Amino acid sequence: MEEKNVWRDITDPRRAEMNDDLEEGLKEPRFENIVIPEHFGPVKERIDDHKIKRYAFELDDYLPWAMEEGENPFGTCRIAQAGLLTNDIVQLFTLAYRGSKVIGLHTEAQLWFKSPARMNEVVTLEGAYTDAYQKRGQGYVVLEAGVKGEDGREIVNYRGVEIFQTTPGNIAGRASASPDKKVSADVPEGARFIVKAQKDVKAGDALEPLHKNITAEQAAVFSRVGEFVINIHNNLETARKGKLRIPIVQGAQFFCTLTELLTRTFGADFFTDGWLRAKFIAPVKVFEPFETAGIVTDVVPLEDGRRKVELEVWVRRGSDKRLAAIGWASCII
Repeated sequence: MEEKNVWRDITDPRRAEMNDDLEEGLKEPRFENIVIPEHFGPVKERIDDHKIKRYAFELDDYLPWAMEEGENPFGTCRIAQAGLLTNDIVQLFTLAYRGSKVIGLHTEAQLWFKSPARMNEVVTLEGAYTDAYQKRGQGYVVLEAGVKGEDGREIVNYRGVEIFQTTPGNIAGRASASPDKKVSADVPEGARFIVKAQKDVKAGDALEPLHKNITAEQAAVFSRVGEFVINIHNNLETARKGKLRIPIVQGAQFFCTLTELLTRTFGADFFTDGWLRAKFIAPVKVFEPFETAGIVTDVVPLEDGRRKVELEVWVRRGSDKRLAAIGWASCII
């Protein structure tokens, strides 16, 4: 495909005009159909104005460097929000499997940020299932993937774990993703709240929380309704087949609110030296308010004079104050 014709997503929905079944020839998403290793891609996408603005709508993440022309820490070209390519990576498996037949649950995601994607850049996504195993009667798969820019530089690397095929209403919220490190998700009384990490950032500083409420429209767009993919995040009937009363927000979507929080805290440094890992332990329903927050746990001096700021982060539901995700992050500043 000539690069000038590259579409903005991993599939081009315009082919629906000529194809009756957009998933014809793809495998049924059953655990026994998984091959290890199983490669997906490479596939190219264009980071265009629509893709950036669509993500801004999906997350309410209107990063000025993404939305506005002008000077930014990386030059004069607009850049994509840090989390923009997260779901494109997560959905790479649908290049081989019928995405509209998948009823699974994301349990863990991890991102390493290397450099920002630029406006109008054609990026290349590639990944593979590297492991598959069974636990508590559920089949899990591990996806490892990455995105590179036109010049071959790394943009972001990813590792995620997902229950491949399940009934979400039967298991959602039973904390199938058991943390290997504790996250208290408590801010001590008297803690200093910060919006941006300054030179005096220290252990115990709490990040000023983000308050979010993802609507059904936002969830549907994030979860690929524009590519005619049907799932428990964008379709009421499919959600109810999964024993959910209402669609739930994709784990990758509220995970992306953590990337917004960390971008606000660390600025340009997060795009080049940021890391984020989260485990999803309870669902968030569409229209359900939630809070995205974090606390600095350590500041480690490095040999080159920079410092590595380490954090615990979390997403907490507003309805019952239950944690939906817990995680860990770091940024070298």
